[in-house]
Amino acid sequence: MAAKDRLIAIKEKLRAENKVVVSELSNQFQVTEETIRRDLDKLESEGVLTRTFGGAVLNHGTHGEGIHFYRRAAIHLTEKKKMAKAFADILATKFTIAADASSTVMEALKLLPDSSDVTVLTTSTEVFRGLAHTNINVISTGGIYNKNSLSLRGQIAMDNIRKYHVDILLISCKGVDLEMGVTDSNEGEAIIKKVMVEQASEVALFADHFKMNKTAFTHFLDLSQIDYLITDQKPDEEWIRFCEENHIQLVY
Repeated sequence: MAAKDRLIAIKEKLRAENKVVVSELSNQFQVTEETIRRDLDKLESEGVLTRTFGGAVLNHGTHGEGIHFYRRAAIHLTEKKKMAKAFADILATKFTIAADASSTVMEALKLLPDSSDVTVLTTSTEVFRGLAHTNINVISTGGIYNKNSLSLRGQIAMDNIRKYHVDILLISCKGVDLEMGVTDSNEGEAIIKKVMVEQASEVALFADHFKMNKTAFTHFLDLSQIDYLITDQKPDEEWIRFCEENHIQLVY
């Protein structure tokens, strides 16, 4: 079977069963598991599916992962700008910054001081366009390009991230919950974020009120690892108390 036909068959199987397993696809199409992983990587870059351990699940369009970066950037834009502005003064005191590829974090980076003393390490390709008019130094992690999320991921990205140490990491998520912690809908993105956390002195999590008390597919961060929680409006008393007791600086 030609690669093009195999991709069509995988999409049909996803629509019918909502998930696929690498080993099963390998047996079905009589190709190596590495070939199937490449197929799934391609379909993920097209927004068709989300990779999981050993397979993939169908994107139904409800959690935003299948939506292109520029469409996501326009969703809840007011809330994103509010969070960016609320954190701008704190961020201005940091000189080495790691940033994920989220549209929320992009809004925060736009408010950085225009200084050659500031360096941003990022998995986002959109950052190059967003900061092109500034004197800010930008370092790309390299890696496998996802043209849907405008992000870089994979082993190359992880290896390069481990070469650096930064003052602060800026990340977003799909959900944050007092019991489940911080979660995302894409396992590949979550793995990258875990590595970035390891290389940062501080972690700033951006989560608007739509994401509070919500959970997504995969856990990637414990609340104990967060130094700043930035949201767009005052959260409920339980969150305020939790942040106070756990020395998390709540910013809104």
